[in-house]
Order: sequence, then C-alpha cells, then structure tokens
Amino acid sequence: MFSNLFIKKPIFAFVCGVIILLVGLITIPSLPVDQFPEISPTQINISARYTGASAEVVEQTVTNILEEELNGLEGLKYISSTSSNDGLSAIVATFDASRDKDLAAVDIQNRIASVTSLLPAEVQRNGVRVEKSSNNIVLGIGLYAENDEYSDTFISNYADTYLVDSLRKLQGVGGVQIFGERKYAMRVWLDPNRLAARQLIPQDIVASIREQNLLVGAGKIGQEPAPAGQQFQFDLEIQGGRLSSIEEFEDIVVKVDTQGQLIKLRDVGRVELGAERYTTIARYRGSEAVALGIFQRPGSNALDVANLVIDEMDVLAETFPPGLEYRIAFNPTSYVEASMREVVTTLLTAIALVIFVIFIFLQDWRTTLVPTITIPIALIGTFIFIKLFDFSINSLTLFGLTLATGLVVDDAIVVVEDISRLIKEKGMTPKLAAVQAMRELSSAVIATSLVLMAVFIPVAFFPGTTGALYRQFALTIAFSIAISTFIALTLTPALAGVLLKNSPPPDNFIGVIFGRINAVQDWVRRRYQKLLITLTRLKYVVIGLFTLLLAVTFWLYQTVPNAFVPEEDQGYIITILQAPQGVSMQFTNEVMKKVEAELLAVPEIDGTFAIGGFSFGGGSTSNSAVIFSPLKDWSERTRPDQSAQAIIGKLFPSFSQITEARVFPVNPPPIRGLSNFGGFQFQLQDRSGRAEIEQLVGAMFPLLGAANQDPALQAVFSTYAANNPKFDLELDRNMAKSKNVSIDQAFGTLQTAFGSSYVNDFQLGQRSYRVYVQMDGQFRDNPDDIRQVYTRSDAGQMVSLGQLMSITPTSGAQSINHYNLLRSIEINGGAAPGVSSGQALATMERIAAQVLPRNFGYEWTGTALEEIQSGGQAPIIFGLGLIFVFLVLAAQYENFLDPIIILLSVPLAICGALTALMLRGFPNDVYCQVGLVMLIGLASKNAILIVEFANQLREEGLSITKAAIEASRERLRPILMTAISTLSGIFPLAVATGAGSASRQSLGTTVFGGMFLATFLSLFVVPILYILVTYASEAIFGKKKLEGEV
Repeated sequence: MFSNLFIKKPIFAFVCGVIILLVGLITIPSLPVDQFPEISPTQINISARYTGASAEVVEQTVTNILEEELNGLEGLKYISSTSSNDGLSAIVATFDASRDKDLAAVDIQNRIASVTSLLPAEVQRNGVRVEKSSNNIVLGIGLYAENDEYSDTFISNYADTYLVDSLRKLQGVGGVQIFGERKYAMRVWLDPNRLAARQLIPQDIVASIREQNLLVGAGKIGQEPAPAGQQFQFDLEIQGGRLSSIEEFEDIVVKVDTQGQLIKLRDVGRVELGAERYTTIARYRGSEAVALGIFQRPGSNALDVANLVIDEMDVLAETFPPGLEYRIAFNPTSYVEASMREVVTTLLTAIALVIFVIFIFLQDWRTTLVPTITIPIALIGTFIFIKLFDFSINSLTLFGLTLATGLVVDDAIVVVEDISRLIKEKGMTPKLAAVQAMRELSSAVIATSLVLMAVFIPVAFFPGTTGALYRQFALTIAFSIAISTFIALTLTPALAGVLLKNSPPPDNFIGVIFGRINAVQDWVRRRYQKLLITLTRLKYVVIGLFTLLLAVTFWLYQTVPNAFVPEEDQGYIITILQAPQGVSMQFTNEVMKKVEAELLAVPEIDGTFAIGGFSFGGGSTSNSAVIFSPLKDWSERTRPDQSAQAIIGKLFPSFSQITEARVFPVNPPPIRGLSNFGGFQFQLQDRSGRAEIEQLVGAMFPLLGAANQDPALQAVFSTYAANNPKFDLELDRNMAKSKNVSIDQAFGTLQTAFGSSYVNDFQLGQRSYRVYVQMDGQFRDNPDDIRQVYTRSDAGQMVSLGQLMSITPTSGAQSINHYNLLRSIEINGGAAPGVSSGQALATMERIAAQVLPRNFGYEWTGTALEEIQSGGQAPIIFGLGLIFVFLVLAAQYENFLDPIIILLSVPLAICGALTALMLRGFPNDVYCQVGLVMLIGLASKNAILIVEFANQLREEGLSITKAAIEASRERLRPILMTAISTLSGIFPLAVATGAGSASRQSLGTTVFGGMFLATFLSLFVVPILYILVTYASEAIFGKKKLEGEV
C-alpha cells in the first residue's frame, strides 16, 4: 500500500512536506498581485486627427472607412467609435480576452495600411495611430505650482521632458498619459486685417513657413567618389535651416512688395511658444494642475508598480524647480492592497478557527498538531501551481485558498481521527493503527479528493470572462486539494505513527470541559442513531419531504435575482459633469469648481482629481468633465452611511442644486476594463443606417423618461446631446467662380483661419515640436469674424469669405458615436436599491421593446454584455460539474447506483445556499455560482463517507439497513468535525467587512448556507436513500456480488 512506505519512513515523508513548503515560499515573491486576473477583453485603440473638421465630416471621411475595413477581424467582439468636432476619430476594437494584443494590433495595422490612401491628405500627414490599450490605471499624479509661479504649459512640458520617460522605463509601467497636456507648439497667430492690407492670405503664411523652416542634409566636401589624390574631407552643416525661436519665426519673410520692402511674419501676426492643443484641463483639490496617469503593463504586479512609481517620483522631485509640487491624487491600487489585506486577514482567521475546532474535537495537542501541519503545506504549496500556470495573487486565488482552508484538513482529520480511535478503542500501537486506518480510508480519501477536483477542473476550461473568473478560483482549490490529499496519504499517517499516544484525558479544568464535550457528543450520537432507526420505518415520509425540498430548491432558483458581480466600495467615486451644449471650456471650469466644492465638503471624501474637456464617450468636448474623488480609508468609514454607495446617494440632492450643468456621481466599474463605471451600458442604435442623428436623440428621450419612472431602475442617463450650437457654412460656387476664386483655396483659407493648419516642425532643445498657423483668438470669437477673413482670386483680388459663403445658425452633435458600425448613443444606469443587476437589465429590455420606434434597436456592452453572456453558462457549468463527479464516482465504485445516492445530497446544499442568499438579500451572481459548483463536491463528501463505510460493512455481512445505520453512526463524528471545520473556514467570508467585502460575503454566504443545511439534512436523507436505492437495485438487478464471490 502506498501509505505504508511513508509510515515506515517518517523522515522521508517529513522531507517531502518541507520541500513543498519551501518551494511554495520561494515562488510567492515572484507572483504578480492584482484585484482580478487578466479577464478584461483585449482592446486596441485606433486614432486619427482631421484638424478643423466637424464630427460629421470626420465620421464620413475617416471613421466609416476605417471601421468598414476593421470589421470582421479574427476574434473581434465589438467595435465602437467616436467622431468629434475637434477632428478626432477614436475607434476602440474590442477582442476576446484570449486574443493576443500584439497579433491583434498587427492585424489592425495591416488592414489600415490598405485603406490609408482613401483618407484625407491632412489625416495621412498626421498619421493613424494604433495603440494597445492598457485599461488598468494604477496611479494619478497631480503636478501644480504652489504659488502659481508656473503656467500649465510649462508644467506639462516639464513633465513630458523630465518625468514621463523616467516613469515609462520602470518595470511594470505600461504607459504614461498626461491629462491637461500642453505640449509645446509654435503657434503663429494671424491678424486678418493686416493680411488683407498686404494682399496676403493664410495659405501664403503656411507656404512661407514651409519654405523657410526646413532641415536638409548638405553633404560633404571631398566625399568619395572623388578625384585621385583627394587629401581631405569636410562635413557641411546648414545653420538656421530649421528654426527654433520665436524671433526666428517672426523674421520669416512672407512677401516682398512692389517697392522691394520685406514683409515679415511679425507684420501680419504674432508668434507664441504655446501648446499644441488646449482641449483639456486638469485640477487637483480645486487648483489648476497637470496630471499624469500611470497605466499598468499586463501581467505585472499592480502594487509593485505603484510603489516603484511613488519611489521614483520622490527621487525626481528632488530636482523640481522651486515651487513645483506633486501629490498622489488618485491611487486605485489602495483598494487592491486593502482588499488583499482583508482577504489575508480572513484567511488567517479561518485558519485559527479551523485549528480551534480540530482541537475541541480531538482534545489532544499531538492529535491536533498532525492535521494542523497540513494547512500551511497545502496552502503555501498551492503557490507552486499558481506560478506554473501563470496565475496571479488576486481576490479569486485568495478566495480559493480561504475556502480551501477547511477542505485541506478534512482528509487529515478523517485519517488522524480514525488512527486515534484505533489506538484508544482497540489498543493498537500508533504505527499499526496508522497502517490499519489507511487500509480502511485510503480509497475514501482519494474518492473525496477526486470528487472535489472533478467539480473544478472541467470548469476551468470554460471560455470568456466567466471562464476566466472561474478558472483561477477553481484550479487554486483543485491544486490545494491535490497537495492535501498527498499529505493525507503520506505525512499525516507518518506523523500520527510517531506522535500519537494513548494518553489519559487531562485531570485539570480542561479535562472537565473535554469530558462535557464528549458527553454531549455521545448523547448526540445515541440520539442520532435512535432517530435514524425511527426514520427507517418512515422512509417514504423522508422521501416525500426530500421531494418537497427539491421543489423548494427549484422555486428558490427561479426567485433569487441574477447579477454578474457585486458592486464594491473601491475607495473612490466618479462624478460625470455635462454642461449645456455650446459652452466654452472656461464655463465648464467654473462649474467644475462648484462641483469640487460640494465634493470636498463631504467628510468622507479625501480629495478631487478632475479632468475638464474629457468624456468617457470619447473625444474632447468643452462642456464635459470627469472628477475622480478618492475616499478616506475603509478603517475610517465603518458605518453603512459612509460607504461609497451611501455617499453617492447623499450627493444627488447636492448636485441637483447646481443648475448650470447635469452632474451624476457613479461608482467605478466592478471589473476594470469592462466598462467606464458601475451599472449597465445600453447602446441605443439606428438599425436602418439612414436616420439623422436628431432622430436617434428623439428616440432616446422617451426611453430615458420611461426608464427613470420605473421603480426597478435609478439614475438612467446619457451624456449625449445633438443640440450643440453651430453655424452651417454654404459656399456659393457660382459666386466663387464668377470672382475667379478656386474652391479649394476658399476652403483652405477657412480651415487655416478657424481650424488651424499643421505646417511642419521646429527644434527646441533635443526635441521636435509642431508649428501651427491660425487666426488669433480675438478674430475668431464671433460668427461675423468669418466675413473679416479674405481669400485671393486668380486675378490677385482680395475677396471676403462673407461674399462667398452664407452663414446659417443651427445645431448639431459635438460627436457622433458608433457601436458595431451603426450610429449609437450610450445610455448608463443602475439598479434601484434592493434590485439586482439582472432584474435591471430585464426591465430595460422590456421598456425598450415598448417605447423604441421601428428601425431603432439596442445592444448591451461592457459589464452588462458579460452578465448576459455568463447567465447562459452557469447551468452548463453546474451540469458539467455534476456529470464529472458522477463519472469519477462511477469509476471509483464500479457501479452507477452509489454515485446516484451520493449526488442526491447536492440539491440539499443548493437549497441551503439559495435560502441563505434570499435571507440576506443577495443576488445569484458569479461568486454565488462558483459557490454552487463548489457545493457539489462539499455535499458529496459527507455522503461518500457514509456510502463507502456502509459498503464495507455489507461486505462484512451486515444487512442493508444495519449497514446504513452503523455507517452513519460511526461516521457521524468525522462528518461533524470536517463540516464544522469547513464552516469555520467559510464563516469569516460570510461576515467580511472592509474593502472587497461584497464579493467575499456573496461567496461565503452561498457556501456556508449550502454546507450547513446539506450537512444537517444529509445525515438523515443519505442513509434512507441508500437503503431504498440499494433494496430497489437488488430487487431489479439481483443481489450484488460481494468482494471474494467473483
């Protein structure tokens, strides 16, 4: 027998255990740490800029071309885009999580290369950027001048020059983004009056700069091939070819008049070292700032990345200019750290409770020590497999270890309890008792372990986000069970054979306590046997009650609402600000100040980190802003009214008093990368492909109104609007031709004047920056200014654009969104208190079916899409678990009846789990579903112990009924011990508090409720089922041949 080798060689067994422990300890520091495994879908960002173009022009000339080409890429899940009035086309291609980012990016680049020639020349010159999206921002850093001695342009470029490169090279940093960026650009601001007076147009200035600001290689004198005898070689370098200062640009000659006078650039405008874009602003705690967003590289350790960046910033700050300061404005890894700390605390609590339970039952420190040693070896040894399978230390793996705490000692408890019983009751020596116990229990230990692993291993191969959530949790438990089984078969009997003794009970007060506990156990065992004997006479009553419980279980499954993952208090909230259409960035900035003041007045809010001109919908819009508000530590927010959800509820009335804008506080997304914030994301679509954007908006408003009136929903909103004030310009082509003005020159003049033109580059220090030409601000702040801009006819006459164009005030969209190539509007919302997310999605679908006009439809995206896709997988996963357990048991027992008896205990566990969820008001989410799958194995374990021993007693000649009763009585103590130890390990999860407590409570409540009810009821139901099924089997198929009769 396998175990005999280790019983005879206890040092060998000890060495095996120590090696597992040491290798596990060595692997822990090298494992990445994060909130979740890499479950977010692969996303690739594609961006192109058509300077000065409207949203509709960008959509038609850039976005549509690129989207149509990208559609159908391998593994593409969905594609979304935003075409905005700042000329930006931003496309996000979302792939399955299994799709390699590098290969996806290469595929996209190849597709784009084939259609680049179809894009406008301006877009081709700017280039189409393809970037692998990094969804996980690990830090937000605010840079500001303490006494306003530095402009935001200076701070932005200081960060770009001296900070960004240093931070990007740190291990684990995937990217650094500057918010409120003011990257240097040489801005040439033109005066249209002075231009017209000198018979010049904006294109003349562009051409002059392009002619006189250039960098060329002049070559060498004497370079080969050269005449024979050439004795020297000199380099030629042109000085002043590429300009670098304001003065040099001001000295550019733009024209020589008829009298030979030079007209220079300073004569028709001014030159400023400004910024490339002024579309966003950043603020920290109510003050102007520039912000750095630090993104994590996939597979890296989030906490290590954050700590490395903070340490590097401390070093870089030593060389800051006087008065320049920085603060960590936003740190989502604090939630990861706090959540991990809470889970570790829960794990240690579970270990302590399990050890206490073992000691209470075994009542001897030697006997307690043997299974206790199993815990660190099994749990720490599991990290070996976590490393081998490229997992991370995250909430799911730690949940798995916490739940495994009670499981890994089960086999050791059963073994050591039986060895102790043989020593005390039969007077065997420890080694002989160990051999005898392993002869009886080896098959049961292997069977229970195989059953638990059979539940989890097939689940781990499910695709998609749900499969990724299950995988690391399931395999972590499977690994720990595999190690604990090995320990139970090797180290446990070896140590028991050395350490256990037939010691008399202690004669002190502890002995008195143990005596009373034993008396209670003996009384329970006697009463249990008597009750079981009574129930054997009422078998059909028991079956009737069992059938009723099956019906109750089915009803509960239909009644308990569904959800994806619970929303957590992640230590910060997000505030969406939407000012009226057509307002300036200055207006939005003033509203931001009011919102910040309201936020900072909340005692639980620790600060604000605001980005103006930024929208989660994509593009830069002057009327939008996003504010991140870190909350104080969870230890300072222990009351329910101090949670993130409660703070959001309290902010709604305050924000309703701000009449200048719509302000919505929301929770962050439960899983980063799936969506921008918590709740659902509903994409309203124009399915016809022909509707105007105003018609799509017209379909949105009745939908929002009906949704907000439904009690199952709350805060259903959209930041989209299509009433942005604008002016339609229509060129009178006949007039233009009659005045000999070329069409492209008229449009080119307009674009340069109001949209700006990128000319070429200039040198500043060791870096190159762009040169832009545009009318000065005071000449483009009023629609009538269009009439003050002149173009030139072919005859050299100056013609006002007002003579060629009609100007009509109207309104339109600042941006146009697509979802899966169709025009769309994103609608966000959430479930009302007491309503699950699954019920909220169903309600939204019902309302959409009632109010949406024909040719308008919808699709779900983000977290909502994942929830819908995962909903259909849960029954399949549960069914697969049952099938694999059945097959493993059938192979173990060489029949199909014993597995049926064992699996009939599973509905009892499901009933207990769903009852516990209903009592606590929890939905049936992914964590609950993981717990239900786990309960298949846990419920089967107790039944296996009874059925296994009953079969052994029948082989010894006992009748079916007597074998069932005796097996139940003998296995009552180990069943109660293992069940109570398992429940003790689960209980800290069920009552968890602090960061990440919602998911721990969901999982803990499910498993605790299911295990509690299954343990209690299976002690009575399984023996009765065993008797009935075995009698029925023998009546139909004849008496089973016992071992030795073949």
